[in-house]
Amino acid sequence: MSSRREFLQLLAAAGAVGMLPTARGEGHSDLYDVATYGDVRLLHTCDIHAQLSPIYFREPHVNLGLHSARGKPPHLVGDAFLKYYNIASGSPLAHATTYLGMEELAARYGKAGGLAHLAHLIRQLRESYGTDKTMLLDSGDMWHGSATALYTMGADMVEAANLLGIDVITGHWEFTYPAETLRTRIKEFNGVFLAQNVFVKEDALFEGAEAYDEDSGLAFQPWVMRELGGRRIAVIGQAFPYTPIANPQRFIPDWTFGVRRTELQTQVEHIRANEKPDAVVLLSHNGADLDAQIAADVRGIDFILGGHTHDIFCQPRRIDNTMVFNSGCSGKFVGCLDIAFDSNGISDFHYHLLPVFANALPTDRTMAAHIETVRTPYAAALGEKLAIADETLYRRGNFNGTMDQVILDSLRSHYDAQIALSPGFRWGPSVLAGDAVRMEDVMNVTATTYPETYVREMHGEELKTILESVADNLYHPDPYYQQGGDMVRVGGMDYTLEPTSTFGTRIADMRLDSGKSIEANKRYTVAGWSTANPSDGPPMWEIMASYLRTQKTISVKKVNLPKLKGVANNSGIADYPKNLLVT
Repeated sequence: MSSRREFLQLLAAAGAVGMLPTARGEGHSDLYDVATYGDVRLLHTCDIHAQLSPIYFREPHVNLGLHSARGKPPHLVGDAFLKYYNIASGSPLAHATTYLGMEELAARYGKAGGLAHLAHLIRQLRESYGTDKTMLLDSGDMWHGSATALYTMGADMVEAANLLGIDVITGHWEFTYPAETLRTRIKEFNGVFLAQNVFVKEDALFEGAEAYDEDSGLAFQPWVMRELGGRRIAVIGQAFPYTPIANPQRFIPDWTFGVRRTELQTQVEHIRANEKPDAVVLLSHNGADLDAQIAADVRGIDFILGGHTHDIFCQPRRIDNTMVFNSGCSGKFVGCLDIAFDSNGISDFHYHLLPVFANALPTDRTMAAHIETVRTPYAAALGEKLAIADETLYRRGNFNGTMDQVILDSLRSHYDAQIALSPGFRWGPSVLAGDAVRMEDVMNVTATTYPETYVREMHGEELKTILESVADNLYHPDPYYQQGGDMVRVGGMDYTLEPTSTFGTRIADMRLDSGKSIEANKRYTVAGWSTANPSDGPPMWEIMASYLRTQKTISVKKVNLPKLKGVANNSGIADYPKNLLVT
């Protein structure tokens, strides 16, 4: 795209034929010209994962929905997603929300996100509506996920959050910083950090551990009331409930987590009875399916602004009397919720999910200066060209992606291992075919506070138990037992997965790449990284970078994908190898 003017002409043309979201069918010549409606505007971001600069990000072609979630948002991909939301193929919104035509449309529309562009859009949405009537909320996973966030232990992102003007935030990957560091970052944050479901352990309280409220044991402030345009909006924070399971407990040894549905219901009832709010909002990092279940089970919540699973809702899901929203990831979107009230309470609302196209939006000068200051000391190292991508390298998808396969292949190469395992992380931008893979790209998919690698022997039975456990976390029929995220990635082996089966019976026919069956009592050399317990191996980014330097041009020879049973007609899967789909 040669100029911003040409890009805006494309957007205008898309809007003219109904490709872009509008309020009540009103046409807009500019994607970002959002009509003013109602009394209060809530802006929402989630899962930015410390991406300061514009990125490419390939949305998934596999996002399975099972049981009651089958065929419902967010478990729609590709054409099924476009059809559900009536989005025209090839349009800007189609590019922002699906994987379809990734390379062609990326060349046409350019990169998405970038906090300087995001800051400009947020300021525009605030000022056009009235800053006294607007609040910006973030569902967490903002302060982690890049090299500079790791090097500064989140300080760069806290300052970015302050420049964006985030009023309220909750967390997940923020809890992978040591507790004292996180406490410091929260004090540096100008807004409010909320978590009604994180408590200080009783023995830690007895030993003098810091708590927001010693009587209840709450580690953080659970909710906040804000007056906007004469209306009282209550916001309750819900941090990721399974943090000590999904991430190392050692960073936060004094805190205990959980969904805490009963406590949440109590909070809502207390606020309703004593604070007389005009609206109650749950700012959540539960993940989309658990948010839907909470909406069904907890009475009195008007809106759930959620995150964690990086899902995109172009329009909210209505569950009983609660509206559930998710706003994508990596700074690609801003959710804009305008609420109207009358004497009886909420009368109506309008919602826009606005993609952040870097080519279409100016930069905010203050945020741009901050980003330059943060990145300059590391620019040379992060800019190192390691290899050329022979195909698009992406991570997002339930089972594996080409970027994760590079991680797995590098582990196997370094440790001469038969099998490699890598966590099912969803964060990390994509690299387009033909582009250089830079050190920053490597850090964008590996920059955790526990990046150590390992190699050890495992019995085949242990490998099966690992796969069964992760599959149960993903595909348990009860959302309260699901942890979101994706399946552990495997390299050097294949297997068959039946997601709708039960624990212990979902995984079968495990085989090495050679085709030889993996035997329960036989030992196999397995490499991996990012485990709960520290290991002695070098950090993952060193191994991956070294592997890329030796490859020069990176071409993934094989992506280890499972054979799937019982999902062939699922609208959450598309363009999956036909030989790997079994009825």
